[in-house]
Amino acid sequence: MDASMIYRDIRPFLQEDGRLTALPVKRRKQLTALYYLSTKFESGRTYTEGEVNDLLDDWTTFHDPATLRRELFNKYLLNRTNDCSRYWKEADIPALEAFLAKNL
Repeated sequence: MDASMIYRDIRPFLQEDGRLTALPVKRRKQLTALYYLSTKFESGRTYTEGEVNDLLDDWTTFHDPATLRRELFNKYLLNRTNDCSRYWKEADIPALEAFLAKNL
């Protein structure tokens, strides 16, 4: 299945270049958008807070990395050190449908 089908719920929120234009309000769409953003992080790599901010800013047009970082962490899509100086993508993220089923 191609990405356009997987992310059909958020298609209205994506520019042609794949940048997210807003964080949807409806829960399913919001979770899908967060999941989409989590795919932009490399597994096995550790990021500084600044690198996370930059990556999120690169993939959004509304530039609210603090909210996005917090939500990615709260939904177990990213993990972080206690002092929030290092972030990494969780290795055991389920497929989108399983993620949605768990969080809806």
